[in-house]
Amino acid sequence: MDRLNEFRRIIRQAICQSPYYVHGLNGTEVETQFLCDEESGRYLLLNIGWQGKTRVFSPILYICLKQDKIWIEEDWTETGITEDLLRAGVGRDEIVLGFQNPNMRPLTDFAVA
Repeated sequence: MDRLNEFRRIIRQAICQSPYYVHGLNGTEVETQFLCDEESGRYLLLNIGWQGKTRVFSPILYICLKQDKIWIEEDWTETGITEDLLRAGVGRDEIVLGFQNPNMRPLTDFAVA
């Protein structure tokens, strides 16, 4: 349980310090929101609003805690959140790239599940 609490702290810190967590995009009515459900271990960073006449609802990052691991379900950041997690002390065996096809996960340096 202590490790999961450490994961929660690391994930929050990585997202809040991310250059993708900005409040709005220049010249638009789009804002970036960070939604966090600590109890269930779910973290969502998304853009939402209007760009001219176009509705914007776009996930940037979605992370879940499950099976005592960090599951990166969606990551549209340029550098990837995994590097931030690794620098913070999370092991490769504690990160699952959930956006990867399960058959491809064994080919990565990260946990399979």
